[in-house]
Amino acid sequence: MLRRRTLAAACAVSALLAGCGDSTVAPAPPGGTDPATTTYAASLGVNISAMTKLSDALYIQDLVTGTGSAAAKGHGLTVTYTGWLANGTQFDSNVGKTPLTFTLGVGQVIQGWDQGIVGMKIGGTRRLVIGSALAYGTQGRPPAIPSNSTLVFTVTLDSLQDLP
Repeated sequence: MLRRRTLAAACAVSALLAGCGDSTVAPAPPGGTDPATTTYAASLGVNISAMTKLSDALYIQDLVTGTGSAAAKGHGLTVTYTGWLANGTQFDSNVGKTPLTFTLGVGQVIQGWDQGIVGMKIGGTRRLVIGSALAYGTQGRPPAIPSNSTLVFTVTLDSLQDLP
């Protein structure tokens, strides 16, 4: 029974990130919002020009550099995160709650996470600024995330493990 509750809780958290296997959610369309032209609430501390551009829809910035092994596709990760809309509205956080566990690079989370967390080290904290094409696209994730939203996440890598 506890395992079922734990799985249900994990699915609820990851549903916000990836739809938890919901096949009715369409893949993000090409194009979408451009983080470089989005206006951000000052409270988010986003300075796109100081960030590393990985693609037209993904910018990263290490706020704290971790130590040890770097996250790579296929690693099991445990993270703590907070997510905001560009206007500064927080839409989700697991800080002080159960950390999120997922396998990197296999589509269990939004594409912006699968691409933007690669290379993080344990104990590191990274800001991800993700255009809608690598997040939830035109469909959004109502009611918390409107369509075509650029998202800002602060993600801390708590642990990683190699998976068989």
